Amino acid sequence: MALAANDPLLQPLDSTDEAAPPLTRAHNILDPGFDLTLRPMRYPQFYDMYRDAIRNTWTVEEIDFSDDLVDLDRKLVPAERHMVNRLVAFFATGDSIVSNNLVLNLYQHINSPEGRMFLSRQLYEEALHVQFYLTLLDNYIPDLEEREAAFAAVENIPSVARKAEFAFKWIGSINELHRLETREDRKRFLLNLICFAACIEGLFFFAAFAYVYFLRSKGLLNGLAAGTNWVFRDESGHMNFAFEVVNTVRAEEPDLFDEDLADSIRAMISEAIDCEYQFAQDVLSEGVAGMSLADTRQYLEFVADQRLVQLGLPRQFGVGNPFPFMELQDVQELSNFFERTVSAYQMGVTGEVAFDEDF
Repeated sequence: MALAANDPLLQPLDSTDEAAPPLTRAHNILDPGFDLTLRPMRYPQFYDMYRDAIRNTWTVEEIDFSDDLVDLDRKLVPAERHMVNRLVAFFATGDSIVSNNLVLNLYQHINSPEGRMFLSRQLYEEALHVQFYLTLLDNYIPDLEEREAAFAAVENIPSVARKAEFAFKWIGSINELHRLETREDRKRFLLNLICFAACIEGLFFFAAFAYVYFLRSKGLLNGLAAGTNWVFRDESGHMNFAFEVVNTVRAEEPDLFDEDLADSIRAMISEAIDCEYQFAQDVLSEGVAGMSLADTRQYLEFVADQRLVQLGLPRQFGVGNPFPFMELQDVQELSNFFERTVSAYQMGVTGEVAFDEDF
């Protein structure tokens, strides 16, 4: 049932409201336990992010793949088909890995009911992405044996397997960590969170988006691009939520953010670049006109610098964006010459999202 406009849950919070009961105890967001109290709201920014995510609701059934099938059959050259097959093979398992980390690690350690509301919504969105990629494979790869191989990419495609191993390493790093009791426990958790935000969602997936938008710049695979527009919005929200958690921890426990943690983050991001570059070597192995390995490496370094800045660290590479087609994106209204329908937010959106900040 829809909430009325005057419902108290929809009213802005006033931290100076004298009628609000005082907090019975002070706690930090990584303190062990499950705080259940939504009023007074300790972290309203996460509730706002949850509501913004709800406004970005979409379904796979809205996406029209009919033009894509024509493109795959008549327009794509073999090198581009190889690119697409590798992309959907990665997509087929990528979001399931993210979901596993949400369930196994993030939900139990982010001690904020507002934050857990967002994580619950994120889990739904990851499932939606899995459905989208499942639909891609079913439409794009008619051969059953080839499709089964794509679904098992983490076992039989080395470039995909390496990215999965990188993710599993960081999932496993805190699997046995059930309570964040010590300073080192919290740093281990932060590294897991940063890995999934900056490296997996913020680098692996954003690099994949570049291949999709490259094809769209050539007027190819409109359905894939339309679905990716929605996924991009979701992934941006997931990444921004994680970085806001990091910022919250930094404000509450600044001593955690020492040079040792910074060195670990830089090493992690460098490893992620190497993983993604190996995937690029595979994706572009048959020679895709208009995309070079050198430009792709520079693009990965450009994106990595954006992630470092978001984490409060200096840029490491100092390079520009080599892909002009990525600068043409407008995430508020992604309707252009190559799209057949407008992929705007169904219920409106507040705040600002800029592509140049993320890419």
